[in-house]
Amino acid sequence: MIRKQDLHRLDEYIWELPVTFRKKMQVPVRLFASERLLEHALQDEALMQAVNISRALPGLVGHVAVMPDVHQGYGFPIGGVAATRWPDGAISPGGVGYDIGCGVRLLASRLTYKMVAPYLDELADALNARIPSGVGRGGSVKVSNADLEQVCRRGVRWALEHGYAVPEDLRHIESGGVMAGADFGKVSPRARERGRPQLGTLGAGNHFVEVGLVDAVFDADAAQAMGLQEGQVTLLIHTGSRGFGHQICSDYVRALQKEPYVRALPDRDLAYAPLSTRLGQDYLAAMRCAANFAFTNRQLITHHARAAFEQVLRGVYDQDVWWLRVVYDLHHNTAKVETHTVGGKRVKVCVHRKGATRAFGPGHPDLPPEYRPVGQPVLVPGSMGTASWVLVGAEGSMAQAFGSTCHGAGRMMSRAQAKKRVRGSALLEALEAEGIHVRAGSMRGLAEEAPFAYKDVDLVVESVVGAGLARKVARLVPLAVIKG
Repeated sequence: MIRKQDLHRLDEYIWELPVTFRKKMQVPVRLFASERLLEHALQDEALMQAVNISRALPGLVGHVAVMPDVHQGYGFPIGGVAATRWPDGAISPGGVGYDIGCGVRLLASRLTYKMVAPYLDELADALNARIPSGVGRGGSVKVSNADLEQVCRRGVRWALEHGYAVPEDLRHIESGGVMAGADFGKVSPRARERGRPQLGTLGAGNHFVEVGLVDAVFDADAAQAMGLQEGQVTLLIHTGSRGFGHQICSDYVRALQKEPYVRALPDRDLAYAPLSTRLGQDYLAAMRCAANFAFTNRQLITHHARAAFEQVLRGVYDQDVWWLRVVYDLHHNTAKVETHTVGGKRVKVCVHRKGATRAFGPGHPDLPPEYRPVGQPVLVPGSMGTASWVLVGAEGSMAQAFGSTCHGAGRMMSRAQAKKRVRGSALLEALEAEGIHVRAGSMRGLAEEAPFAYKDVDLVVESVVGAGLARKVARLVPLAVIKG
């Protein structure tokens, strides 16, 4: 177990475990957190998992970055960022996770709270009815194997061509809604079988659709660039690649764990493939298929959400009032080939982000022109009963964390512990008493996602802002939540 005294404090919000902490560490581990959140990070094995990355993954550059919402995961901690040199470094499925492409989309309407308040209950029902959710649940969009291949190759462009998107949607999706280099031939028949019926579905666990309200704006220029203002009704979508990505991860972990070097790793869940090998390239190609599935999945849920808003509000308000416009959509479980400055030199690297969000600073050419002056939008959801945040990437994220920041509040209590603390029905009653309309697939699943099971998202945001990784733009509060 790592102790507080093992870390060197570099700044108010930056802590470091040097390479001398454990034998065979190649790079330091750097944690971005307030002192209070550091105490949470020391309560499980998350920081030791980050140390093990430094000891195990070939080709690491810079340092392993750890976000304030960190908690223990599979191989990599959730909230971990690590970059390996391209093309002679390594790729690790544990550095992406099982829910490949999991991420968040923010949509904004021109509705105000006063306009939507009388219809919130009906709107929650319509969203719940139209957006399939729950473990293993299939969707209303039926796709063939040929369609699935096109989804994997073309991402949201497939949705556009089939009437599930409008051209403006693609403008505000990370990478235009598609990661290049996907190869459907590297995806197993079992993954295809699991993924095909689940396109356009929410799933369970911490995935959700949330009607929210902008209750505060902190950066007027960035908010204006995104079309956000106080009192505005929004919609957040948090989901990923469902069983499709899970099976892809399982397939490649199983293959990698047969490699003889795995026995020497400090954690066999850190199994990796050299990027230059066939297996490494195959995993990257399959992972990109799942990432494109996830982009498209959130697009189809957007389509369903727009239909729900139309069902409830058509005839009450004009379409341009209730229409849900895409503000931004991005992954927080992926690996991407990017160029970053390390030690004063520009280096091409494969950046693993697991429970961490890309947060490019102002001026980056990969951003849409309207966002380039302010930085990349970053979406940080909280828990059901707390706020969520819109941030923008800052220069510090580029210099200190490979253009990355936090992805959410971060669990500090297991699902089993949460269920022991509260009954789902009691939690439902408490949330409804706060004016939050909740639709849940099961009371057990609702209890697992109780707000007290998560860290304080405001403290997480305070840490990344204090460390210079991001800037505050707007705070969102929940009005209605749909969960599987």
